[in-house]
Amino acid sequence: MSNRSGNRRAGFTLVEVLVALAIIAIALLAALRAAGQGTNNVGELRSRLLAGWVAENLLAEHRACRDWLPLGIQRGTGRQGGMDFAWREEVIATPNPAFRRVDVRVYAGAEESHSLAHLAGFVVNSPGSGR
Repeated sequence: MSNRSGNRRAGFTLVEVLVALAIIAIALLAALRAAGQGTNNVGELRSRLLAGWVAENLLAEHRACRDWLPLGIQRGTGRQGGMDFAWREEVIATPNPAFRRVDVRVYAGAEESHSLAHLAGFVVNSPGSGR
């Protein structure tokens, strides 16, 4: 009588191979999902960066022109990097009458539901500006 265990070959069974393939498939799907979310976040980060530049440009323009802004809220649009943005600037009085605070918020569209950027700065009414 021959020994049956001596005829067995070393290796994996079909069930072990299928379990290993299932584990690899699950890991690859998780990696693919993470890569997809990263790709979506790149677009949001790009929009936020460009919106920040719109806000910085608006405030820099006021400072360069030495604008003495009226109190209240102004709205407008700006374009940066091939994208259109809506902005809202609120000019607020400060305890020092020579300064005004400017809060600029930039939005992706005309609706002001989701702010992509917010910048606060100050403009100065310098004596030599004549305004």
